[in-house]
Formats: sequence, structure tokens, C-alpha cells
Amino acid sequence: MAEKADIPVLIVQDGPQAGQRWLVNKDSMTIGRGGGCDVLINDKTVSRHHARITRESGKWLLHDDSKNGTHVNGQGVSGAHELKDGDVIAIATAVKLLFVGSEATVPLALDIPKGRRLKLEVPSRRVWVNGVEIEPSLSLSQYRFLELLYVRAGEVCTRDDVINVVWPDAQEDGVSEQSIDALVRRLRDRLEEADPDHQYIVTVRGMGFRLDNPPAGEQGAGFD
Repeated sequence: MAEKADIPVLIVQDGPQAGQRWLVNKDSMTIGRGGGCDVLINDKTVSRHHARITRESGKWLLHDDSKNGTHVNGQGVSGAHELKDGDVIAIATAVKLLFVGSEATVPLALDIPKGRRLKLEVPSRRVWVNGVEIEPSLSLSQYRFLELLYVRAGEVCTRDDVINVVWPDAQEDGVSEQSIDALVRRLRDRLEEADPDHQYIVTVRGMGFRLDNPPAGEQGAGFD
């Protein structure tokens, strides 16, 4: 493992995840929309396991495992591509990631997204509501579901979306409606403990779920 000052960082440059960061602190990290990926990007153009970053002989290499392609500085990736500080990685057409070669060149503390009552810090899977961290931490399934809603930024997530992210190894018909409803109920209960005056998870009948995350300091919609 590299010394802390040599740990690279991936920073999202655009889209609903703009500003999110991941430390590249493992010898192999996966990028994709599958629930088990280290860098989770919820977009239909992204493969479940889209790309990998590996550390080999002191170099960081990018490997494309996708259908829709991965580009670095506008050039398609074929085979193993060595990453350099300042490279821009395009994951299909969904998102661009800035590769910063050393953590020492960016703020050491990951910025919590500003301006919203509910905030996530993706690498550490920490959640804040009204500036107060939720403790104990959410379960893995609860966090995956909340991150899906958070990344979609108010867009509706179907039940199939939830299954693909929360239970990535399960068949779609292998996860019951009751399991999804129980997950929604448990997560709502955890969020209600932190903010009893607002319902963050909205059920859109016949479609799925979305996140209602009002600006900090603004009174959002209450419960029906």
C-alpha cells in the first residue's frame, strides 16, 4: 500500500454526483453500476462492472471491462492504460472522473455536499441529516438504497433499480415486494429518528421511489 501522500483520488466532474470523491486506496478498485463496485455510478449506459483501476509495480493502470467504452482525455482505453495526475476518465457517456495522483494535492477531508438537509459521504458511507451524523451507521442494504436515491437527485428509481443496486447478485424475481417494502420502512424509520418532521423517501405509486431532499434550513414536506 502506498504512503498516504501517494494515495490518488477520483473526483466526479459533472452530473448529479459532481464533487464526490473516492480515495484509490486499494490495489484493485472497480467502477460501475453494480452494487458491489467501489465507485458506484448509477446510469444505464454504465456496465455493472465497467472498469478497474489496479496498482502494479508502483503504477496505477485503468482497464476497460465495459460495453459502452471508457476514455482517458478523449482517447479510448484498450488494454491497460497507465493513469497520470490530471487525467480525465470518461465512463461511457455518464460521468467524467478526474484522477488526482496524490491525495496531498487535494483537501484531505472529503467535502460533504453542501446545501441539502440530507448529505452523504460516499467513500466512508457516512450520512448526515441536518448536520448531525446518523449513528449507528446504516446497514449496507439501507445505505445502498439511500445512495441510489441520493445519486438520482429526485428522479424516480424503479423497484428493479433497487434490486440491481441493493441485491446485485439476486435474480429480479428472487427479491420479493415484501423485502423491498421492509427495506424502505426500515430506512424511513432511521431517517425519521434524525428528522421526524420530514419524509425523505417518497413512494411514487406504480413507478418506484424518489428522494425529497430540501435545501438546508428549508421546511420540506411532512408526512401525509
